[in-house]
Amino acid sequence: MDLFEKCYNFEEADQAKAMNLYPYFQPIETEQGTEVSIDGKKLLMLGSNSYLGLTTDERVKQASIEAIRKYGTGNAGSRFLNGTLDLHVELEEKLAEFVGKEAALLFSTGFQANLAISALVEKNDVVIIDKSDHASIIDGTRLGFGKVKRFRHNDMNSLESSIRRLDSQAGKFVVVDGVFSMEGDIVNLPELVDLREKYGLRIMVDDAHALGVIGKNGSGTADYFGLTAQTDIIMGTFSKSFASLGGFLASDKKVIDYLKHHARSLIFSASITPAATAAVLKALEIMKSEPERIEKLWENTTFMRKGLNDLGFNTGNSVTPIIPVVSGDTMKTLKMWRTLFDSGLFVNPVLPPAVPLNEGLIRVSLMATHTKEQLKTALEKFEQAGKQIGIIDRLEAGS
Repeated sequence: MDLFEKCYNFEEADQAKAMNLYPYFQPIETEQGTEVSIDGKKLLMLGSNSYLGLTTDERVKQASIEAIRKYGTGNAGSRFLNGTLDLHVELEEKLAEFVGKEAALLFSTGFQANLAISALVEKNDVVIIDKSDHASIIDGTRLGFGKVKRFRHNDMNSLESSIRRLDSQAGKFVVVDGVFSMEGDIVNLPELVDLREKYGLRIMVDDAHALGVIGKNGSGTADYFGLTAQTDIIMGTFSKSFASLGGFLASDKKVIDYLKHHARSLIFSASITPAATAAVLKALEIMKSEPERIEKLWENTTFMRKGLNDLGFNTGNSVTPIIPVVSGDTMKTLKMWRTLFDSGLFVNPVLPPAVPLNEGLIRVSLMATHTKEQLKTALEKFEQAGKQIGIIDRLEAGS
């Protein structure tokens, strides 16, 4: 059998393109602010993870430019050997302080930070994950030599049931998202911590979508619940609120030191660039000194969610700036995306297997820099598209 046969038989993308319903890899021609340009057309951006709007901040841009002038465009090696800069060490120290941990460790992407899970899970260990966890968490567990168990989304009874069936002598590691990237809800960390104390678990919280959003000055889920000491590892990414690219893990010094010497996704990968590192340092500074950005983000979130709900849309259990708009089957979801796109809204369609069959959704995400006028315009376009596709009527009928 030809290894490439699967490639030549893959037709779903071509079929969607032929129907003018292919939503992916749209080439954006401008910086990613509240408005972007695609093929010369202006669209209102409601699909970005730049929650605080810092990707277009001139101070962040300037910090990156100055770092390039001082350090060059890259580090020509891994952190383990020649690729560690004083800039990296400075950022690690400031991130550890920010999230309330002893030490932190930078990775070139958030995905690589989660792959480091594999360094902690050995043959006799068990890692237990939420069914809605990030794909990078799933891949990190697959690379480890321990067993992998899954529990129902944010269901601590399901988690406890899984724990009870495990060997009491096994090392147990629970990895969850802080803010779930599709549902927009927050992990039930207080009950998870109760299980930690009861069964001797270790906990890691992926705060990719929580940093800059919840907790003091946006310091994340553990701070939001006042449970930083009981949260063993905090993970974060830089591609969202931090307006850059990369990721980190924060924990006890001994845990971080172990990861420095065992995490293959760190040791065998080139280190985060000077420009990306400097951008995070500046974004962190702004995040801490301008809390009004987070206040504005939540003001926009509340306004948009209420507006969508008032129109009759189902936004699930979201309580964060990630707002899923349930749209139904694949075809209806793609038609909704296309209608919104043509009307000038950039949103993200989410299809199976990322969501259950016939539970497709349009993922809306808010930014602190959105204006009320922009959000009012977005709601008008959602109403028009929802009626045209039949989503609002279907939801109002209770089906």
